[in-house]
Amino acid sequence: MLEETLTDQPAFDRALARLVALDSRLSPLLAVSGAPALRQRPGGFAGLIRMVVAQQVSTASARAIYARFEAQFDGAPTPAAVLAAGVDGLRTAGFSAPKIKTTLGIAGLLDAGTIDLDALAALPSDEARDMLVRLPGIGFWTADVYLLFALGRSDAFPEGDLALQIAAAEALCFGGRCHAHGLNAIAEDWRPWRGVAAHVLWAYYGARRARQGVPA
Repeated sequence: MLEETLTDQPAFDRALARLVALDSRLSPLLAVSGAPALRQRPGGFAGLIRMVVAQQVSTASARAIYARFEAQFDGAPTPAAVLAAGVDGLRTAGFSAPKIKTTLGIAGLLDAGTIDLDALAALPSDEARDMLVRLPGIGFWTADVYLLFALGRSDAFPEGDLALQIAAAEALCFGGRCHAHGLNAIAEDWRPWRGVAAHVLWAYYGARRARQGVPA
């Protein structure tokens, strides 16, 4: 079955119904969290840098850093404006040294016309993922999250995401933590809606921690 594009909440809900029909083990998770909302994020340069900011930090920290970053510019940050702001501008926003290097590297490639993020929408997910991970500082997690949130690819699945690993271990009774390789193997059963399953796991993770009074 071919991967779909999740364009809106009704499309997501239809895909969710098909996923649960495929794997009934996910029904108890939905009983805990309720049906998740489709996460959608802007694409392009600003959207990709927002995902770079979110690498290996809490959601609250990522929001604060990106808000300071965005406040430095009129509207959405452009590659040219970010290059002009330089290292000092990004450091002021709270970017770490590796994220400064990544952001300026991507901005330079886009400003020079070497890459075209808009072209990713026309590519199959595997090709788009390969193109993304060739960018400086972009690993598989960031590429998969971009495909899922910005391009709506129903089968994009960031198996390296810690919250997904913990949720899968808790919900599917493995105990401890399910590492990326094991989670990727489990998720094969969810094709072509692995991205929808990721939403289910994230929602379950958040609901469980809310009940326990633990920040998600």
